[in-house]
Amino acid sequence: MYRGRLKRDLEIWVEKRLISQTVADALLKDVDSRRSSFSIGGVLMVLAAVLIAASILLLVAANWEAIPRLVKVGGIIALIWVFYLLAAVMFSRGADRLAGALLLLGAASFGGAIALIGQLYHLSGDAFDAMLLWFAMTALSAAAFRSQALTVMAGLLSFAVAAAFLDQFDAEWHGLYSWWPVLAGVVIGVLSVWTGADRARHCIYLLFIGWFCWIYSLSTDIEVAIAFVIAGSLAFVVATLPVSPVAVFLRRHEPAFAFYALVLALIGLALLHAEWQEGLPLAVLAVTTIALALVALALEGRDNGAVRFLAYGAFAVEVLYLSYVTIDSILGTSTFFLLAGLVVAVLAGIVVKLEKLFAKRAGETTP
Repeated sequence: MYRGRLKRDLEIWVEKRLISQTVADALLKDVDSRRSSFSIGGVLMVLAAVLIAASILLLVAANWEAIPRLVKVGGIIALIWVFYLLAAVMFSRGADRLAGALLLLGAASFGGAIALIGQLYHLSGDAFDAMLLWFAMTALSAAAFRSQALTVMAGLLSFAVAAAFLDQFDAEWHGLYSWWPVLAGVVIGVLSVWTGADRARHCIYLLFIGWFCWIYSLSTDIEVAIAFVIAGSLAFVVATLPVSPVAVFLRRHEPAFAFYALVLALIGLALLHAEWQEGLPLAVLAVTTIALALVALALEGRDNGAVRFLAYGAFAVEVLYLSYVTIDSILGTSTFFLLAGLVVAVLAGIVVKLEKLFAKRAGETTP
């Protein structure tokens, strides 16, 4: 998506003679040369690795009775070594994408080995311990090879560990195990910096969002939902307000932070909507939701498409929900939308003035 937008913009700038065609070609070449750039060949290699890994896991699940146990165990262990050694060879030859696919196969084979050994020898244990071991070995392999593919796989396995925990302990709080998303988030965060797998950090945000929702489900206290709204809103403002000292850093190095902060705030508002469905509390919620959507559009809507569409969606859903819950007649609905339109028009004027003020201050502070 980014390359497509950049290419269209470069063509427009070349047509307007703002830059030369040589500069435009050089910029596109630089984008294509980065490790994270899109490659059909690389994608096909990963898809092939996923399919082969699925076949390995299914073969392990079949538990062939005709093959001796030692042959089964030796075969799966040999597969692990073969895939990792081949990956090392491919890295040495500069074939990083093929090496990443081989590492995925090696990590999948390790998971299959855990399942096979437990299946054959009826070892005591549970799915949570097995998934935790699989995650740990995948994370260590990702660090050893500085593999982006294994970092992403570790991020996906962190969800499997969380699911196994919820299943084993009936979704109840269970000591230190309940802090698993925090530990996994730290590990994935360190790995993403070490390996350059920036996209893996989305797993961290999703883990935390799921963890927060699970914590709310343990008590369903309104105070927890209010805390979501306050924490998410403050985090969003800190990450996007032009005068914030961390806004520039986050926009450059962690643009997804603002989006997930807004998600957390909106989740809190949605939970409160389920509790407060009439009267003054509902009115306060409606004003808060619409105001948050407008603030999000004002601060981050221009530069962050994900935030923009999320704010649009929140605004539209809130207006439709209010018309469904609180309006009893066509005349009432018309009056409501008229008043809402006037309020939004006033807010739009305020937002425009704020944007001009922020732009002026940014221009004054730019050397």
